[in-house]
Amino acid sequence: TSSGVIGRIIGFVDGNVCCAHPFFHAAKRRNCDGDEDALMLLMDVLLNFSKEYIPEKRGGKMDLPLVIATRIHPSEIDKEALNIDLLERYPLEFYRKTLEYPHPKELENIMDLVANRIGTGKEYNGFGFTHDTSNITEGPKTSAYKLLDKMEDKLRAQLGLAIKIRAVDEEDVASRVIQTHFLPDLLGNLRAFTKQQFRCIKCNTKYRRVPLKGKCVKCGGNLVLTVHEKSIRKYLEPAKRLVEKFNVSNYTKQRLILFEKFVDSLFKNDKVKHTKLSDFF
Repeated sequence: TSSGVIGRIIGFVDGNVCCAHPFFHAAKRRNCDGDEDALMLLMDVLLNFSKEYIPEKRGGKMDLPLVIATRIHPSEIDKEALNIDLLERYPLEFYRKTLEYPHPKELENIMDLVANRIGTGKEYNGFGFTHDTSNITEGPKTSAYKLLDKMEDKLRAQLGLAIKIRAVDEEDVASRVIQTHFLPDLLGNLRAFTKQQFRCIKCNTKYRRVPLKGKCVKCGGNLVLTVHEKSIRKYLEPAKRLVEKFNVSNYTKQRLILFEKFVDSLFKNDKVKHTKLSDFF
């Protein structure tokens, strides 16, 4: 996310949360998935922001307002916001269909979705809701995602909730966590390891490859890795525990097994011996 969206503050609520129109949330890419939000005064961004402040390290440009959107077009926002239903009362047909377990797409025509209003002139107003509330912040004041520090605690809470909710398939949740979170991170860290640089512990000079002398050519200091084995295996054990506890697909299991074997071949290969250049003379 590298785009900011201009909005107007019209009030405050007793909660560590940003209440806004669904289109606004979708435009700034902060939907209901635990992402933290940020608000900045417009003139502060225009006057005081500079690319000189951006860190050069990896991820330094993440979530920065490099581009500012002044208007929100419903036809251009994320599909999640287009799937919102706008009915004040669900039709009886909807409840009858729930007994047949159809795919949600089969009921789109009777649910008055935002997507069906695009281009009709009704995509901005007339949004209904099914239940009133006396206080919009009557629920939790702060997301549990923020209160829980460790990733494993967050994962345990998420799957614990999935097990309790009858409408949720906890095995599907576990598979999605592995496929969309753990595996991409594991493979990304492994890729970073294979392309890493080496850093001098004295002068901080970085090298794409280790010099033949095995030390820094500038100051003679020792060189260390910039990406370590621990970062590669970071999510491997939590992912394996999910595989053991939940009935995920064989494909997902095999991907984890292959990844672990590949990592072990890098760090636990008994046939590989560390030799010095002088050993060849």
